[in-house]
Amino acid sequence: MRRSWSETFIRLPHESMARLFALDHNFPEPIVEVLSEVQDGSGDADLISVSDIDPRMADLDDWQIMLALHHHERPWDGLITTDSSILNQPPELAVLLQTKLTLIVAMAAGDDPIKATGLLFAYLGGICNRTDPDTSQVWKLRAASRAADKPWDDLKRAADHQHRNVEDLWRENRLSEKEFAADPLAEED
Repeated sequence: MRRSWSETFIRLPHESMARLFALDHNFPEPIVEVLSEVQDGSGDADLISVSDIDPRMADLDDWQIMLALHHHERPWDGLITTDSSILNQPPELAVLLQTKLTLIVAMAAGDDPIKATGLLFAYLGGICNRTDPDTSQVWKLRAASRAADKPWDDLKRAADHQHRNVEDLWRENRLSEKEFAADPLAEED
């Protein structure tokens, strides 16, 4: 079933009980809509912008948003944000504990909404499966920024896996000078 961003606000009775999360304003609606359509049918979550829940929420502090979700007529599971400073705010943390909501934070992605959205959708299924509506939770989503691996190290791992010497594996698989010089897309004479 294909739904628009605003139509995800309504959960039909015949649909599975997906988790229900409010998104802060930093998530790009068009991207979330497309990714929601891709995951549609998985039953993981309905993601709704706080401004689509109630336009007045855009002017509230985070603790007030969580309190409003707690009192809302719909059974909200939590809030998704890119603002990691929320984890250093005692009022927000206290309300989180009291409301027993789940807080999902895309760490170090505040300036990059695409990265935040990718992180969210990478982890969302697992989070939904482990969200407990009777316990407040914090999920800190991270993407490691790592240095590149050296291909020789991977060849060594392949050799070790085959119980072989890496030098022998290299000699057996490397191209000759003639093979290396030949363009596989070049027209044959």
